[in-house]
Amino acid sequence: MTSSMKALVIAEHDNLSLKGATLPTISAAMACASEVHVLVAGHQAGAVAGAAAQIQGVSKVFHADGASLAHGLAENLAEQVLQLASGYTHILFSATASGKNAAPRVAARLDVAQVSDITKVEGPDTFERPIYAGNAMATVQSLDAIKVLTVRTTGFDPAPATGGSAAVESIEAVQDGGQSQFMGSELAKNDRPELTAAKIIVSGGRALGSSEKFNEVISPLADKLGAAIGASRAAVDAGYAPNDWQVGQTGKIVAPQLYIACGISGAIQHLAGMKDAKVIVAINKDPEAPIFSVADYGLEADLFTAVPELIAELSKVAN
Repeated sequence: MTSSMKALVIAEHDNLSLKGATLPTISAAMACASEVHVLVAGHQAGAVAGAAAQIQGVSKVFHADGASLAHGLAENLAEQVLQLASGYTHILFSATASGKNAAPRVAARLDVAQVSDITKVEGPDTFERPIYAGNAMATVQSLDAIKVLTVRTTGFDPAPATGGSAAVESIEAVQDGGQSQFMGSELAKNDRPELTAAKIIVSGGRALGSSEKFNEVISPLADKLGAAIGASRAAVDAGYAPNDWQVGQTGKIVAPQLYIACGISGAIQHLAGMKDAKVIVAINKDPEAPIFSVADYGLEADLFTAVPELIAELSKVAN
């Protein structure tokens, strides 16, 4: 890494607070370059810019404030990034829905090859990323002058959120490009921890048989542990659980301290989303279930018997 290398991290936020995905992305940026700046693009998001300035390792925060950036529309966000792009060797987005939406637009306009879903920085131009649903790791070298990267946030430790003192510089927000329009949103109300940030996740699979059984069996265990609830794609496709609970290659990538898989066989696509969990517990009555190959603890049992027994034991401990 040379002293001339500078990285720009695009902050994830809701105009009120900085999202957790930004912190691991900043850690990745620090491994790429000697100087790390953050772009907060939003509307009335001064508190977010202030929070970004407190992150250790950040030396400058750009704050672009305008109605065109209120809803994080990818076209306008990409345009804002492009206003700053020429000053950087690395531009990093979190590999979230928002980051995956904007990053390719930036890479295309810069005529560079995006490097997606990086989990490790080998050097300023060399990165590791999973391929084949995480069954192999590819080492990729980019010779582009500006590297556009998306960061799998479970691959990096979060940068400390306090202790920094970066300067905040206000910059002019781009005009609305008119390519897309925000029509509205329907936000799922959830009192549980956010799936991608949860320390404990209890997930259910197709074996639960119905949405009623899913809630009847999984919810009490999650309540007892203060956990988020996840689901396999099969359970989501069958209508047992909402789409935003899906864990896996086509769902959310998670890396909690504890992952409890109930009635999940462990298809390769599901394993790709949760195998970085620190401790994996599998409950399944099929001894051949692939989930047991990655589990730290496996219980070959009927989940309809085992999970209530587990809840009962946890109740004894709590009392």
